[in-house]
Amino acid sequence: MGIDDLVNKGKDFLEQNKDKIDEAIKSEHAEEISDKALDAAAEFVKKVAPEGVHEHVDNVRDTIDRSIGNE
Repeated sequence: MGIDDLVNKGKDFLEQNKDKIDEAIKSEHAEEISDKALDAAAEFVKKVAPEGVHEHVDNVRDTIDRSIGNE
């Protein structure tokens, strides 16, 4: 089995389970997990980045958060 076969199987799986995957991504559980991960990532970046980019980091975090979970 080659890489192309694995990619095609992955595509088939995603297509066959599209509704279930979408439901999982928009769930309360996904919201909780994504909030924790995004908060941790944003705080890490803020610790190493200059203060002038902190607002941009928050904006990026919020943009990503709107795509995951149910809020």
